[in-house]
Amino acid sequence: MNQTLTIALPQLAPAWMNRQLGLKKVIETIQTAARNKADLIVFSEGFVPGYPFWVEATGGAAFDDPRQKDLFALYSDQAIVVERGDLDDVCTALKQASMACYLGVIERASDRSGHSLYCSYIYIDAGGVIQSCHRKLQPTYEERLVWSPGDGAGLVTHKLGAFTVGGLNCWENWMPLSRAALYAQGEDLHISCWPGNDRNTHDLMPVLAKEGRSYCVGVSAIFRADDVPDDMPYAAQIKAGLSDMPANGGSCIAAPDGSWVLPPLVGETAIRYAELDPAFVRRERQNFDPSGHYSRPDVTRLVVNRTRQSLVSFEDE
Repeated sequence: MNQTLTIALPQLAPAWMNRQLGLKKVIETIQTAARNKADLIVFSEGFVPGYPFWVEATGGAAFDDPRQKDLFALYSDQAIVVERGDLDDVCTALKQASMACYLGVIERASDRSGHSLYCSYIYIDAGGVIQSCHRKLQPTYEERLVWSPGDGAGLVTHKLGAFTVGGLNCWENWMPLSRAALYAQGEDLHISCWPGNDRNTHDLMPVLAKEGRSYCVGVSAIFRADDVPDDMPYAAQIKAGLSDMPANGGSCIAAPDGSWVLPPLVGETAIRYAELDPAFVRRERQNFDPSGHYSRPDVTRLVVNRTRQSLVSFEDE
């Protein structure tokens, strides 16, 4: 018997630079998806407290610039500290809904000084337990002025009903070896999170779906200049430096043959749903399986370091 899975795909505007309101929006969205009997809900990259759009809008590469320091300090203050229990209420909401989740956050990592920031994709199971925290391996372009490079500790997959699910942040989805690390662990439902824009998802999602012979989900946010809070520092300068809609969405789902389950949605907020059938994966794996019958581990193999990186290893008596 096939065990289908219902996925909720919210394309929303973040509560920018506000952790409390952002988490409230996440919980409300989970509750809405629960009423629609979703098994899995996925959120965009860095949804709480939002993507650092100010960097390119305010000359973020200027060294020792007081504006960049002030904005980084605010961003850091509003970031997620997992060990502090910032996600406890989200976990409770998911447990009550019996729903799993991939949540994009900006993480202030306690194990890396407690001040550096990571773009992290966190998987929480239907029992409300955090099962993995994947820190983006390589921030892209101006992101490197704000986010630190992650490690391989989060390159893991999770069983979810009849599916094996994995997730990557934004341009990590262009990294063949990162994708291969997930394929090799049986991934057949791939979640890719993005800050927004259909230019990132429209062409790539069908290609990755056909490469992995898996369902491939692209989840993005909407962000408008008007989403910059008027009461935050340098709000007027940030708004003046942004286009009207820096992130126009583009959330979508491609089937294992590259066809659209949900085509990209552009320019509007919505929560969409889809029922995914694992039999579709099995049909497409008949002629190609990237880590199974169509792999040659005797010729090419991948080594993945999944150790959480740290500056020091203490040896106490």
